[in-house]
Amino acid sequence: MAYFPAFIKLDNKNILIIGGGQIATEKLQHLLDFTLNIKVIAPQISDNMKMLIEENNLLYENRMYQKEDIKDFGIVIIAINDIPLQKEIYEESKTYPNCLCNSVDSVNYCDFIFPSYIKKGDLTIAVSTNGSSPAVAKQLRIYLENLIPDSISSFLKEMKNYRKTIPKGKARMNFLENKAKEYISTWRKLDESK
Repeated sequence: MAYFPAFIKLDNKNILIIGGGQIATEKLQHLLDFTLNIKVIAPQISDNMKMLIEENNLLYENRMYQKEDIKDFGIVIIAINDIPLQKEIYEESKTYPNCLCNSVDSVNYCDFIFPSYIKKGDLTIAVSTNGSSPAVAKQLRIYLENLIPDSISSFLKEMKNYRKTIPKGKARMNFLENKAKEYISTWRKLDESK
């Protein structure tokens, strides 16, 4: 099975994380790069998760999962070790037409997976091995992240401004293409100087 790479707009999606351990905390940290529409349900949470919940004013319910907890959520992250419960929650999610589900380490109960990703301003690059080797995806992400200078954020703001101010057409397309080529060619020079 292969996963189609897509970027999902989270503005109007409520997200539920079920679980409060280390992996649930990692998923929360990733999601916080993109949204604050997150609720956590878990009988216990890690100190790091507690801090993230408090810092970001997120909803948290200190209890076990109950049937129908997911009914109002567009995305559900199941980060618990109880595989039968993962399956039960995943099967319940199929009864709600707009609910996408991710069960940590159980690809059979996933509508999507979390890629390893780079986020620098408006740039987001996702790396996935379709679950074959998250370690390889992570190392590739680190490699790529080191190639991309932090100046990418300001360059993308500049390019966004050009797109707003220069009229559409072939001249704009060529101008933007040349600016992008010129900027990226400076990366090689930076890399060679190291």
